Amino acid sequence: MWARVGAGVVAGFFLSAALVGLACWSLPGPWQGTLVPGVLAFVPVWVGVICASLQFASGRRAWLWLGASAVAGLGLLHALQTLGWVR
Repeated sequence: MWARVGAGVVAGFFLSAALVGLACWSLPGPWQGTLVPGVLAFVPVWVGVICASLQFASGRRAWLWLGASAVAGLGLLHALQTLGWVR
């Protein structure tokens, strides 16, 4: 159980940051206008990911899935910024 919670807390933090970042960058207008709503939305998303991490069969699966999802999400954010599609 503690391995799954640890995966939700650590890898879930980065996954939540990627999800909220993608949502904030997809909205029209400058990113500064979505900063406060994004920060406010981050905590419930993170708690949701932590709760979802308890649904995995093992801690190893939780770490693999959440870690890979976090890397993919942050990689997508970096790719969008590098391509100049978001500012």
